[in-house]
Amino acid sequence: MRHRSSKPVNRRFAWVIVLLVVVIAGPIALLQAEPTAVAPAAAMPVAAAAPAGTATKAAAAPAGTATKAAAAPAGAVTKAVYFRTLPPNAKLPSGTTCARLVNAAPRAEDKAANKPYNKRRGRHVTAKFLAYDGPKAQKLASRINGDFTGTTIDILRWAACKWGIDQDIVFAQAAVESWWQQNTLGGWGTDPSKCMPGHKLGQDGKPGECPQSYGILQDSYPYEPGGWPAIARSTAMNADAAYAIWRSCYDGYETWLNTMPRGSQYHKGNAWGCVGRWFAGQWLNPAARGYIAQVKKYLREKIWLTPDFQQGR
Repeated sequence: MRHRSSKPVNRRFAWVIVLLVVVIAGPIALLQAEPTAVAPAAAMPVAAAAPAGTATKAAAAPAGTATKAAAAPAGAVTKAVYFRTLPPNAKLPSGTTCARLVNAAPRAEDKAANKPYNKRRGRHVTAKFLAYDGPKAQKLASRINGDFTGTTIDILRWAACKWGIDQDIVFAQAAVESWWQQNTLGGWGTDPSKCMPGHKLGQDGKPGECPQSYGILQDSYPYEPGGWPAIARSTAMNADAAYAIWRSCYDGYETWLNTMPRGSQYHKGNAWGCVGRWFAGQWLNPAARGYIAQVKKYLREKIWLTPDFQQGR
């Protein structure tokens, strides 16, 4: 998340079966479904800062009773769950549930440089986090804890599960933001008050500038109060915070977006619109659309599976 917008002056015989499965199995059935389109497509220039106290760049146990699965044969390989987007305001899986699902079929590390960050858990954020989005958003924020360790791809899978967003969107967006590198610095600026702790002006190789964004999703220090330095120190915390913000947008809590310049009226349920808001700080403006296009490009290419993307195991 590198750019922001300025603070406002005031601020669809088979379908029946699918539905029955969802009713019976709850969110976990949705998590195991094959990937589908999650929202209408929206069509990386600099934009202005979001309201103070907001961030840009931006299943609990199953609802129904699941039947007990037959034991797998000894030596059988567990098929990994594909995590897909859950509807707006859905009951989300807990971090513990998601950790169990991810760890049932763990994947290898392909970003060796992340290992120190991947071993660190995060912590809960303060009440300032997502405060501008209102009480319902702050309830989402209370779920943030970065409480997972594993490989880089498994951390991203865990975050996708926990916040109900298609995992391939997460993979593609993290590639755009940092090439999946937790030590990535970005969002350079000259205002010392927006420098992250330990990163004073000129300290990181750019005279008179400091990084304002950090990590695998480029969380922004000035716009995500109450979560540092854990957001920088822990890959899981970085992803956890970023997709809490995405979910707040997707659930419809960021109504301040309609008080700012925008490409159309903000509304809940637009997964791609909320991906664009993470970068631009505004709703479907040209910067947001350009960013969405880049994430979709990496998604089509599945860039994270290409040889050039692998950097050590």
